[in-house]
Amino acid sequence: MPTGGNMTGVTNLDAKLGPKQLEILHELIPMATSIALLVNPANPATEIVSKDMQTAARILGLQLHLVHASTDRDLDSVFATLIQSPAGGLVIAPDPFFGSRIERLAALATRHAVPTIYRPDFAGAGGLMGLAAPVAEQWRLVGTYTGRILKGDKPGTLPVQQSTKIDLTINMNAAKALGLTVPAALLSRADKVIE
Repeated sequence: MPTGGNMTGVTNLDAKLGPKQLEILHELIPMATSIALLVNPANPATEIVSKDMQTAARILGLQLHLVHASTDRDLDSVFATLIQSPAGGLVIAPDPFFGSRIERLAALATRHAVPTIYRPDFAGAGGLMGLAAPVAEQWRLVGTYTGRILKGDKPGTLPVQQSTKIDLTINMNAAKALGLTVPAALLSRADKVIE
């Protein structure tokens, strides 16, 4: 990036939360020895996310199976094959394509009975669990910077901010439908429990 520019911005921790999502899913289904990771092969961050997740899986004693989707047809295929695979659950990697299909992903995970973790709005749409930086917090930071810039601050003098708040949402209805008992310790850490 060129120096002396006139840029600033807001970022989040979502791309770094995959290992924590894997850990939480493993806590919920400790009997699973294999977890799948859904990635979009068209996303340039896929390789980095996959490496981070492979490392986290090894630490937890899990096998990680990568599954790929970049179209709606791919999503149908992924979930159809997941029920035949040894994967006991699914982590969905952050990706704009997946983010625009929250309801569809929740419906597929429910229909195919795949314990899945993604973002909090995924749990709100009927999915099992979500862990991510709250979108409202990110927009608040953007609004703060917009106000400062409109009052005369130069964007190039404002450091890029990172949202550090993380929300865990657990959908107890989805857990019950999957026949899962959510440990009390995990429930106590949830920011939101949907009943």
